[in-house]
Amino acid sequence: MPSHARLKSSRIPRTLLRAGLVISAAGAAIAAGGAATASAAPAAAERPSDTGATASALSGALLNSAAGLGTIKNLPVNPLANTPVDPLANAVSTQIADFKPVSTTLLTGALSNGGAVKDLPLVGPLTKVLPG
Repeated sequence: MPSHARLKSSRIPRTLLRAGLVISAAGAAIAAGGAATASAAPAAAERPSDTGATASALSGALLNSAAGLGTIKNLPVNPLANTPVDPLANAVSTQIADFKPVSTTLLTGALSNGGAVKDLPLVGPLTKVLPG
């Protein structure tokens, strides 16, 4: 089959994949916080008409799950950081005439040095709204 007749496979942009990973990690942290609170809460069969216990369990679940989101800020993004096979350690730079040199280390430097989510150039300031 000629190459022009082949169907082009739709590729998901890398930024969407990373955003999905962050959202998945946040969901896992919320689920873990809710599970820890649910195991400490009294069983619903013991107090079927007590709405105060239900409200306190729900508020505890929300507080514990929000506290779990703070750990996402410190997760390392690049597992290959500071290793000889780190693909982000390769920097490209250029300088034209007397202008200031331009390099890719501004974008990839935080990742190749073992940075966490809070150290990323664009996402880092957004993580300040997370607790912790």
